[in-house]
Amino acid sequence: MHITITGNLGSGKSTVARLLSEKYNFEVYSTGKIQRELARQMNLSTLELNQLMMSDRKYDHMIDDETARISRENKDKNIIFDSRLAWHFVEHSFKVFVSVSLDVAAERIMNDQRGAVEKYSSVEEAKRLIAERAKTESIRYKDIYNLNYMDFSNYDLVIDSTYCDPQTIADIIMEEAKAFYENPQYRPKMLVSPNRLKFDDNQKAGSFISAENENTLALENNKTPVFYDKDIIIKVKRQDDSYIIVDNFDNIKNLPGLKACFVQIEIVKD
Repeated sequence: MHITITGNLGSGKSTVARLLSEKYNFEVYSTGKIQRELARQMNLSTLELNQLMMSDRKYDHMIDDETARISRENKDKNIIFDSRLAWHFVEHSFKVFVSVSLDVAAERIMNDQRGAVEKYSSVEEAKRLIAERAKTESIRYKDIYNLNYMDFSNYDLVIDSTYCDPQTIADIIMEEAKAFYENPQYRPKMLVSPNRLKFDDNQKAGSFISAENENTLALENNKTPVFYDKDIIIKVKRQDDSYIIVDNFDNIKNLPGLKACFVQIEIVKD
């Protein structure tokens, strides 16, 4: 089984990969670690290295070739590829994108050891530089590969880590990966915390959106955790860092009884 994991900066994807490795005996191949080591050796920040890589593609191709080789030569091994673009270079994998709100991402990175390396002086500065780095990466990948790694349609599972602990994220990924490999008709899913859902000005939210601690408590008190309701899909529009509910309002009022960490969503275009 091969699982490729990418995601937003600060989403905790590398932590999730480590937990999957420890609990389910996967080998982890992390290109992020290689990039950070390259930046350290060159006395650069990761942002500066990404900017340099826009004019010198040998680093990209070195990482790409190694990723493809490992996947080709180890088809029968359980491997997790923790990489921005491994989903594109690994021949067959369960493709995962771990998302997170920008505010929470900045707070996490400020508290991470890498935060000191990047020398963020405040959460606001971290937010600005995270957004700048993500934009730089997107431009580079578009230029080199004509790919948009932020396009959720590239993935089998998009899962939001903003209000959920890494171990739960890891367990859900494993559950879904097994379903993917067992079922050729596996349908891609997007799972977000109810806290990320919002109503527009013409709608009333009511009380279905639980507080973070209420979600956690419900999950802990449920002997058989219900990660999400497989029959309810909420249609939303993406607006900045939030998801605006546009359909399936009748289903929304049933969410408190789910004792779930996530709801399924489907992003619709205007």
